[in-house]
Amino acid sequence: MTAKILDGKAAAERLHARVEEQVQQRLKRGLRQPGLAVILVGNDPASSVYVGKKRKLCEQVGFISRGYDLPTNTSQSALLALVDELNADPAIDGILVQLPLPDHMDANAVIERIDPTKDVDGFHPVNMGRLALRLPGLHPCTPHGVMTLLRDAGVPLEGKDAIVLGQSNIVGRPMALELLNARCTPTICHSRTADLAAKVARADVVVAAVGKPHFVQGDWIKPGAVVVDVGIHRTDSGKLTGDVEYASAAERAGWITPVPGGVGPMTVATLLENTLQAAEERDAAN
Repeated sequence: MTAKILDGKAAAERLHARVEEQVQQRLKRGLRQPGLAVILVGNDPASSVYVGKKRKLCEQVGFISRGYDLPTNTSQSALLALVDELNADPAIDGILVQLPLPDHMDANAVIERIDPTKDVDGFHPVNMGRLALRLPGLHPCTPHGVMTLLRDAGVPLEGKDAIVLGQSNIVGRPMALELLNARCTPTICHSRTADLAAKVARADVVVAAVGKPHFVQGDWIKPGAVVVDVGIHRTDSGKLTGDVEYASAAERAGWITPVPGGVGPMTVATLLENTLQAAEERDAAN
């Protein structure tokens, strides 16, 4: 069996085009441009590249894009003051604080300070709670991007057994909720899970978000399963790879995401979608 490729790059480009068209329609109706503020604290190279991509795409689809690059030694109180300022800014619909933050900052306190209606990362407890209650507001970007990719590819999910490897608040937990809301039967696995390989081997859908390169072995995969690789790592040779042993998994899977070009582009595309949604919901409320 040779797996069908879930092309996140192509799906993201289609989503970009839909967002850009909707922004143009807003402008024709006399409505304002959606606005996104991206805050970067410190000089982490990977974060800087990622933020640069977000800002470029914002401008491409017609958003107002504001960047705030703060030094590593910025105090938490100064960061919270900036968040308060952006919460009150009527031109800003979305606020994104790039993670990870420096060690002296409390990321949870910063996330909770963001107005939930402007929380375009979808990490605020209000948005996570709404997702759990099947009353979603702004979805966490990576899990929702995965669901959009699967839906656009016509991958059947209802009634399937799903495994999520990883229990982070950013991916693992909201991913399980997204799958549950799609009528899958999800299981979350973590570092204390017993008989992990056997559990994966029974799953119709496998989402790998453990942060360890090639952690998921190809022979664990059930023939015909859907394999979604959220991990991304740079090898000593400079090549990008994921949490899944791709070549051997692709021989058994029915569908699989590549790394790069799978989940990553969908995360950024969903950020744009969330920002547009936030703008439209704010307009409707006013």
